[in-house]
Amino acid sequence: MHKGNSTGIRAALASAFFLGLAPIFGKQAIAAGLSPLAVVALRTSMAAGLLLLLVSLYKRSYLYIYPAGLLGCTLAGTINGLGSILYYMALGRLSASVGQLLYSLYPVFVAFWLILDRQPPSRMTITRIVLGSVAVILLTNRQGNHVDIIGVLLMLGAAALYALHLPINQRVLYDVPAPTVTLYTLIAMSIVVVPTYFLFDRQWPQTSVPWTPVIGLTIVTFLSRLSLFMGVKHIGGMQTAILGLGELLVTLITGHLWLHESLSLMQWLGAIGLSASLLLIAFDKSNLENRHNKGGWLKWLRPPDFPADIPWSSRD
Repeated sequence: MHKGNSTGIRAALASAFFLGLAPIFGKQAIAAGLSPLAVVALRTSMAAGLLLLLVSLYKRSYLYIYPAGLLGCTLAGTINGLGSILYYMALGRLSASVGQLLYSLYPVFVAFWLILDRQPPSRMTITRIVLGSVAVILLTNRQGNHVDIIGVLLMLGAAALYALHLPINQRVLYDVPAPTVTLYTLIAMSIVVVPTYFLFDRQWPQTSVPWTPVIGLTIVTFLSRLSLFMGVKHIGGMQTAILGLGELLVTLITGHLWLHESLSLMQWLGAIGLSASLLLIAFDKSNLENRHNKGGWLKWLRPPDFPADIPWSSRD
């Protein structure tokens, strides 16, 4: 196995593990009194501040980024920031397990965005979408009663936006180190979510702030984003999304052990169907994207002439 592929696979699996813990800590923080917007503002800004501090102290060369790359990170961070707001608003209405199962549809959305970026559709893609849609219907049924439809729509919107930011950052990662992309994407996310909290929420717990789940969420956000973009850099957005299916298992196990959540028989059938839908991506040849494709709707993110005085190697 190529060294870069091996590194990317390990990074993608690590990202799946940390992403699987995120809804658990997020649900704990919301249950302890923080509003969803407060949770997303705190975890994003604290993760961005932590990475900025570490880079400034130990690797200042990672602060460099060319204008097109900065624009790409800003666009991706803005999109993902909006998706994070939808995610934590949905998490306030759904259980962590059901929310994460719905969110795990994002690889299907990744396939759709890559199709727009000159990735041809296939019968397998259509089969996956149909199977995933049936699985969502099963997942949103709990003991004969439908779960909050607004929460479901919010979570699906979050999945679509999260998926969109991956191919955008993938273009930037052709030439820019993963820590640099992570830093500027998190900063852009913070610029979106923090003002949103102050403009539309400003709710704060009447008692003590639940710092333990907030700090836990900050750490897993920091580690998941860094490993996520490391995976995208080496094996591409689609394959990273496929391996990200592992976060489902992490969320279900931790949700059962920590939050004492359970799924009905119909929802377990939906979970199996959704897992099958996502795993079939591995057999969809149309999604084995050329990660260095110079065409497509995102080609403007790659500068025509790379700066000669770049302070880091494009392979970092």
